[in-house]
Amino acid sequence: MSDEIENRLKLVRQEMTVDAFLVPRADEYLGEYVPPQNERLHWISGFTGSAGAVIVLKQTAVIFVDGRYTIQVRQQVSESLFSFSHLNENPPIKWLCENLNKGATVGMDTRLHGYAYYTKALTLLSKAGIKLIELRSNPIDNNWHDRPIPEPQPALLLDERYTGEHSSLKRQRIGKVIEAAGADVALISQLDSIAWLLNIRGKDISRLPVLLGFAILNKTGDLTFFTDPRKIPNDLHLHVGDGVSIKEEDLLTDYLEALASSGLKIMLDENTCNAFSPLRCAEQNCEIVLQNDPVIIPKAQKNLTELEGVRNCHIRDGSALSRFLAWLEKEVENNNLHDEATLADKLESFRRELFDIHDLSFDTISAAGSNGAMCHYSHTNGTPAQLEMNSLYLVDSGGQFSDGTTDVTRTVVIGEPSAEHKRNFTLVLKGHIALSNAIFPKGTCGVQLDVLARQFLWQEGLDYDHGTGHGVGAFLSVHEGPQRIAK
Repeated sequence: MSDEIENRLKLVRQEMTVDAFLVPRADEYLGEYVPPQNERLHWISGFTGSAGAVIVLKQTAVIFVDGRYTIQVRQQVSESLFSFSHLNENPPIKWLCENLNKGATVGMDTRLHGYAYYTKALTLLSKAGIKLIELRSNPIDNNWHDRPIPEPQPALLLDERYTGEHSSLKRQRIGKVIEAAGADVALISQLDSIAWLLNIRGKDISRLPVLLGFAILNKTGDLTFFTDPRKIPNDLHLHVGDGVSIKEEDLLTDYLEALASSGLKIMLDENTCNAFSPLRCAEQNCEIVLQNDPVIIPKAQKNLTELEGVRNCHIRDGSALSRFLAWLEKEVENNNLHDEATLADKLESFRRELFDIHDLSFDTISAAGSNGAMCHYSHTNGTPAQLEMNSLYLVDSGGQFSDGTTDVTRTVVIGEPSAEHKRNFTLVLKGHIALSNAIFPKGTCGVQLDVLARQFLWQEGLDYDHGTGHGVGAFLSVHEGPQRIAK
């Protein structure tokens, strides 16, 4: 694999007309999950984690990952081809400012970076005397000759008995938010926001039930969805009501430019929208209204139907997990110490028997022994480890059901726990109890509550390099914002 990555770097460098080329993990939709055909970071580096970036220079390259992947990155990425840096402590733009000379150029495919990130990078690099160049042609895409071509999968029209609200009512409700913000239309770029608005789900991304595309929502509630029309069922109009049209995704730019040139005010979220679209609007001297995605808060506030669905799917999901834990206990008693892959497959087999399940909500994290310390560990990245007596087994898993999404983590003792196991588990447990019992005033943020979960670990000089908790969608993303408990 190292030789193949070296050749890919060589091909990209041959095409580079800039001193440095910034490659993010994100694709055009800026979501957490990326389909195989958009895994550009993996193509250029071999790294399979869910967060990271690469800077390709003429002679060297640097890869940036956060605390979840500091071990994994060294297992997957060649030290002879890349140096390593921390994504949060020494982020790519800071690295570029400190390591490039004045007059240097940095290339960026603006489709793959948020608008806020782009404007911040432009400011910081300019201060350092470095020029940011918008690349209209991506050297990775130009050289990725065996890039996967996905087969179109039909969308699922999610019944109102699961959503609790018709699409037309949602669109009209959000349209009023757009109008109140002083805009005429909004560019909706988050895939789960579009799925929620239309009460549809898709199969374009593994584990995330959405369709790839973008939407333009008018303040009247009318919506144009730019996607692959082959995925849209013929009876969509009966499902969503009047005011929804479907267009090919590659028509979005022309459509946006036409709106912009007509004098309409376009609302977009600079944190979730890629930089390419607002830059094209700016070229038409369009007035851009920067606001948070108007769908995010309503989507996060589950209605009574969605809340009942969450409870029901957790009961069913819990039955599968209970069967798995009972099976595992008997296997250990009989000295059948399976490997991580076998355990993950067994748990999935129990889940797949459940009513109304569509998929897992993420790849099961099945981690034996020391692998449990690697956040977002995947047993598919190497040889799955075997269970060992007197150790811990961590399983983090969930399912996508018509009525909700689950995400459950359990730590299992295999044999007898050590004193260190007991101490650390107890410190984490005390933190969870303190957090779950917290009473706090309106307006309190997750960053303020986070300390309650860490306090007992801190007292022992310990910590964990990831968040504490996150929101979960209703048959949508297993990581749903804006609610989050983290540093």
